[in-house]
Amino acid sequence: MALLTGVPLLVGLLQVPQAPSAHAAPTGSRTVDVTIDSMTPSAPAKSDTVTVSGTLTNDSKSAITDAHVGMSRSSALGGRSAIDTAAKRTGYVPGVDGQEVKGHTEKVARLDPGVSRSFTLSVPVKDLHLGQDGIYQLGVSLSGRTPAAPFEHVLGIDRTFLPWQESDADKKTQLTYMWPLISSTHLTAETDADAQQTPVFRDDDLAAEIAPGGRLQQMVALGKNLPVTFVIDPDLLATVDAMAKTYKVDGPDGPTGKNQAVAKQWLTDLEEAVKTHEVVALPFADPDLASLAHHGKSVPRALSHLGPATELAAKTVDTVLGVKPRTDFAWPVDGAIDSSVVDVATSAGAHNVITRSDSLRDPGVPYTPTAARPIGGGNTAVVADTRLSRAFEGNMADAGAASHAVQEFLAQTQMIGRQSPGRQRSIVVAPQRMPSASQAQAMASALRALESGRWTQPLDLSRAAKAKPDPSANRQVPSGATYPASLRRQELPTEAFRQIQDTQSALDEFQVILDQPERVVTPFGTAIMREMSTSWRGDSSGATGFRNSVRSYLSGLTKKVSLIQKSDATLSGRSATIPVTVQNNLVQGVEDMTLELSSSQPNRLDAGKPQRIKVDGGHSQSFKFDTTANANGRAWVTAQLYTSDGKPYGDPMTFQVNVTEITATVMLVIAGGVLLLVLAGVRIYLQRKRHAAESTEDGPDGDDGDDGDGDGSEGGGDTDGDNGGTDGDAPEQPSDPTPDTGSESPDASGSGEKVDR
Repeated sequence: MALLTGVPLLVGLLQVPQAPSAHAAPTGSRTVDVTIDSMTPSAPAKSDTVTVSGTLTNDSKSAITDAHVGMSRSSALGGRSAIDTAAKRTGYVPGVDGQEVKGHTEKVARLDPGVSRSFTLSVPVKDLHLGQDGIYQLGVSLSGRTPAAPFEHVLGIDRTFLPWQESDADKKTQLTYMWPLISSTHLTAETDADAQQTPVFRDDDLAAEIAPGGRLQQMVALGKNLPVTFVIDPDLLATVDAMAKTYKVDGPDGPTGKNQAVAKQWLTDLEEAVKTHEVVALPFADPDLASLAHHGKSVPRALSHLGPATELAAKTVDTVLGVKPRTDFAWPVDGAIDSSVVDVATSAGAHNVITRSDSLRDPGVPYTPTAARPIGGGNTAVVADTRLSRAFEGNMADAGAASHAVQEFLAQTQMIGRQSPGRQRSIVVAPQRMPSASQAQAMASALRALESGRWTQPLDLSRAAKAKPDPSANRQVPSGATYPASLRRQELPTEAFRQIQDTQSALDEFQVILDQPERVVTPFGTAIMREMSTSWRGDSSGATGFRNSVRSYLSGLTKKVSLIQKSDATLSGRSATIPVTVQNNLVQGVEDMTLELSSSQPNRLDAGKPQRIKVDGGHSQSFKFDTTANANGRAWVTAQLYTSDGKPYGDPMTFQVNVTEITATVMLVIAGGVLLLVLAGVRIYLQRKRHAAESTEDGPDGDDGDDGDGDGSEGGGDTDGDNGGTDGDAPEQPSDPTPDTGSESPDASGSGEKVDR
């Protein structure tokens, strides 16, 4: 009976204490929060002294007395999974945490409720009695008394890992660490209308990232002296290069940017850093390969952007940094792949796909295999280690979290070599795409701790991709069903790629009319690439807003070339000239366009032949069309611009023409009236000539004059009456309404008339 009673007692002592409820005061080994903030050296040698510093906080409602801080160590851990399990342990477990090292403690006389105090504990390595090489867990605990338990017991504990290796490994693990220089999208498609095309930024946030202490400044400063491979989004280089010159920030009368000096210094520092490092350039703007694979493939020409993005990447890095980068690597988000992602990733010449071991698993291999493995089609999957890649994703601004992450990283790297000491493996680390400054500092601390080279040696990414594959490693690309649902929910939808393609089509149609197309193609081409960026993950509203802004700005530019609305016209006569005005409010000229008029009643009105047009920037120009009327009536005339490939450009312009052609009957009336006038004039002339002759024959005597007067009066009355009466009245010519367009001049030219705005 006594034996049975002791069993549950022993089990209870070995159990991990349960977490206290939200309202209960902490008890037992959770009474005090013990936090290890640093351990030096991170990987000690035999002659070293291990120094651990941290903080004690009394989370209970009672004072702690007669306490001390001590150190203990566990037995050597047996594998990578054992490290994972040990990292999750919280409360004190007798027998598992080991015995406290005697003679190396720090006294704490009293610790009142809610009070925190720091501690520093130093123990020579020889006193830890580490024994054989391996990974040990060190525990730092506070033991003391409370009013409720007035005997010495463990009131709080924190743990860290101590990798121990006295001499260099025979087969060192080759370690490749990717050092990403990536940011979110900052540049818009908009540029000023000056000769330099001053760029316009969405915001000025990038300045904080590249300024001293900023995350990108820290990435460059730290990476310069570390054995890493720089993995760069060339869009970041292009953006900082634009910031180094004159730039503006978006908004009404946006301010001129003032961070040129910061940008120039960052580029100078980076140029110096990459001289001794390998540089891998991602496709320009770091396109979201998984989104393209899952939603973009169904949209025509969506994948066509990858090739130009890869070409632009090489050109940008070479131009800005003066180095030729590797462009044959693709990096899907979080290294998650399936067959469609691999197909898209390799479609533009990237034959090395960086994935992760949680995507391409090796369940049947008892050790961590080499990263590189062929997956068919001449392509290689470079499988980054998931544990190492995610080691610094937490809040590394917290000293305790950073210290724990560094020690666990070192422990995992050493354990990889111990899994199969006779095999040399090549391991790749692909951390988060945009590490914070504190995360970068923690990563750097871990890499510096490995500089002794006792179990690892650095290797460039390109050489890691060519390492001899492990024959037992998995080479089967997973199916789409295994792709993480959490990542799918963040992808760009199909509608996004339709909108992107619509913008590209509009750009294609716009550039063909410009005499300086590069002023538009370059900023809009890169903006379209940015619309597909991986940086939009988790920011769907921002992605939508950016796409809309690019499309809206392009639409605004295309509408600057338009037809000026013409008022209705009246056409008198069989032919006339109709002018149509083209307005160009762009800063550059347009050419290779055709202006065409079409009539709704071609049998009534022939609107003339199409004309090739060219209009200088900032000008309006009128083009004359020779029209021919065949019948009276109204006709609608539509003016339309066309590009060189025959596609309509812009909105059509419609106006009405009223045709009032002179008919044959009217011509006969006019001709008859003219004939009557001529005959009347001849008759008057003859009558007056006869009257003058008769007056000469009678002489100056008044006798004949009386007779003459009587005869003359009658005769004169008849003549005058004929002249002043019906015979003397010429018929009136019908008057035409004043026409809107004048009669066609025989010298009329089809060339345009320039009208300065």
